[in-house]
Amino acid sequence: MKKDIILAGVGGQGILSIAAIIGFGAVESGFQLKQAEVHGMSQRGGDVQSHLRISDRTIYSDLVPLGSADLILSVEPMEALRYKPYLSESGWLVTNIHPFLNISDYPDMEELMKEIRIVPHHITLDANQISKELQAPRSMNMVMLGAAAPFLDIDYRKLQDGIRFVFGRKGEEIVEMNLRAMAAGKKQAEQEL
Repeated sequence: MKKDIILAGVGGQGILSIAAIIGFGAVESGFQLKQAEVHGMSQRGGDVQSHLRISDRTIYSDLVPLGSADLILSVEPMEALRYKPYLSESGWLVTNIHPFLNISDYPDMEELMKEIRIVPHHITLDANQISKELQAPRSMNMVMLGAAAPFLDIDYRKLQDGIRFVFGRKGEEIVEMNLRAMAAGKKQAEQEL
């Protein structure tokens, strides 16, 4: 098993929480893990990315090479396009369609979505709307994690355990809210497959 994953978004959208949960699930499954993050400008609404390389063999580099990502999980549609060159021909692009409008010249959404739909294997969903319907608006990132779960090759229960590990100190109500959000994202993705 080998998975090269890029997580992409904007500061404050929960990319690092997603990375921690996937990493937890990978390690608990007995896989090797290398991870690299860029989050220096995250407090200003800047680009946040995390490269995750998961394998049952030794991993020598923590960066995903261009054209080799098995999965790009983006919680912001413009960020999905930024990392599209990293996607392999058989890779999946899973993206939120709700934009984070933090720049004055944000691209036209119709054009942006046209570029996303060019990718042969893609899942698009409005994770913000799904999380609001669950009365869990701060769990949009867990909706996105759930949508990517079918492409991770990590047992779903290990991801659930990762949520318990990452959010456990915040109390059972927060854990359950995030578990529901992840389940809703997974259901949405499975309906699109």
